[in-house]
Amino acid sequence: MSGQDVDEAAAELGKRIARARRPCALTGAGISEESGVPVFRGPGGMWRERRPEDLATPEAFRRDPLEVWQWYDWRRGLIASACPNAGHRALAALEASNPAFTLITQNVDGLHRRAGSRRVLEVHGSLWRVRCTACRREADDERVPLPLPPACGACGGLLRPAVVWFGEMLSPTVFGAAWEAVKSCDLLLSIGTSGVVEPAASLVRVAAERGTSILEINPRPSALSSIAERVFPYKAADLLDRLKPAP
Repeated sequence: MSGQDVDEAAAELGKRIARARRPCALTGAGISEESGVPVFRGPGGMWRERRPEDLATPEAFRRDPLEVWQWYDWRRGLIASACPNAGHRALAALEASNPAFTLITQNVDGLHRRAGSRRVLEVHGSLWRVRCTACRREADDERVPLPLPPACGACGGLLRPAVVWFGEMLSPTVFGAAWEAVKSCDLLLSIGTSGVVEPAASLVRVAAERGTSILEINPRPSALSSIAERVFPYKAADLLDRLKPAP
């Protein structure tokens, strides 16, 4: 990859974004990996040789809530030391310049918000929020490390991470808003997502079926590459950092 190649790609991408009235972006683990966050389901996401699929479930939490919280506390510690990258910051700048822009993320790490994005649809929840299993109250909690297992300050009940576990439904409010966004957008950026995690991947396919332009930013081929109008084979931080503000 030469500097000229990525500059030319960024110029093309910038023009496409500037022409869009209602752009939308879906981000996946790839953009956070560029900040040093281990991919959740990859080798770097392992903990004590345990598979994430064996820990991120309601059954695992009922069986051993302390072990599940130890794993999440470990993840929170890793992410707390990570910083938003140029890709995160560029998407925050796009939100600031276009009120009709919608950012949808599959990531639970909170890096988009730390970069300055405010209208983020976190379809899988957030590591930095907790939910009481007794009174159902939700609250932000950014303590690292947490007292384990954490207790609800309102009723004393056991807290759980406010994320979507395997076998659970996505929030109908959040996912419904994401669905409406992709149905009404005129440009969809698919950034750093493998395209294999459902139902989030279906959002891109819905947009494609409507004839919406799909632009993929991903250094590796994904399950969505074949339906993208244009694939930019670059890291998000490298490409988006070169975008010029619209005149």
